[in-house]
Amino acid sequence: MENLVNPTNLADATPNLWEGRRVFLTGHTGFKGGWLALWLASKGAQVRGYSLDPSTEPNLFTAASIAEVLDDDRGEIRDYPKLEASLVDFEPEVVFHLAAQPLLRRSYADPLGTYSTNVMGTANLLEAVRKSPSVRAVVCVTTDKCYQNREWAWPYRESDPLGGHDPYSSSKAAAEIVAAAFRDSYFPVSRLSEHRVAIATARAGNVIGGGDWSEDRLVPDLIRGFASGNPVLIRRPKAIRPWQHVLEPLHGYIILAEQLLAGKPNAASSFNFGPTEDDAWPVERIADKLAKMWGHGASWVRDNAPSVHEAHYLKLDSSKARTELGWRARMNLETGLDWTISWYHLCQNGADMAAESRVQIARYEQLV
Repeated sequence: MENLVNPTNLADATPNLWEGRRVFLTGHTGFKGGWLALWLASKGAQVRGYSLDPSTEPNLFTAASIAEVLDDDRGEIRDYPKLEASLVDFEPEVVFHLAAQPLLRRSYADPLGTYSTNVMGTANLLEAVRKSPSVRAVVCVTTDKCYQNREWAWPYRESDPLGGHDPYSSSKAAAEIVAAAFRDSYFPVSRLSEHRVAIATARAGNVIGGGDWSEDRLVPDLIRGFASGNPVLIRRPKAIRPWQHVLEPLHGYIILAEQLLAGKPNAASSFNFGPTEDDAWPVERIADKLAKMWGHGASWVRDNAPSVHEAHYLKLDSSKARTELGWRARMNLETGLDWTISWYHLCQNGADMAAESRVQIARYEQLV
């Protein structure tokens, strides 16, 4: 397992394009939002986060001291007056929208909460953008689950039909439609030079990385089970997903925002950010690999209890992001798993996880 202690100065890793730029980030207390907040702050951005309290204990927001690097505003994405006041008051130039109900099985238990958060939350955010004269670029993050899953063998492209068997997937497909409607109705690409607001959506694969303690996600479930010494129950060991380290799609979101700020018309659309074909692994391969990395007799067993419908086969085609944005996956999955296990081991041993997380960001920037 590689040593993550590295004194690399983040400010030297890339040109300081983000220095002093005002960024409004929804969902900053979540897993992906927390990592994005750390990364943007490391680049010198002034970030205001708008989100509910962290949904788990422990959580990345607390473990990595994220409150220290941004303006921490707590609020419900469904509370439009509060959201608008927070965004307009901050006068951001860039908006990243990550606040969501992100869990499939929870969406079955609470479909109305899922739709109101993911669909109306997106509409609320974009309506607040309409009221803010400062905003120039908006990246709305959805999911690879927004496609109509046909269980076919080839990866989904941005031109494939949207859909969703379950409340979560369909809510994210609806969020995509909402974003497209706001773009076409209020911020059309053909008039970008007039209104100067560019909106894009980003669809990423299954992300892994340190600091995720969400329920019903493979890696957090495995880590909890390994730490307790109990075999972990796995629902669908044969299911195939496009796995990637969390820094991979976040890098894509940052590049996308930069292209939007630069006024590139082609950037104001939807983009997939997925791993290479080799990193679309079945669940059981991930579980076996992490158990071996963790050691101490870590193990898993199949959960044969009845469960809700989940897609079996899902891959993403990221050709558009490679061609139009110059983005590509930089880290293979084995390295991503190693970084993930290293993060949890360091956390378990009482390390400074704010510093260790910044080290991982710096090392990823060296890959770029």
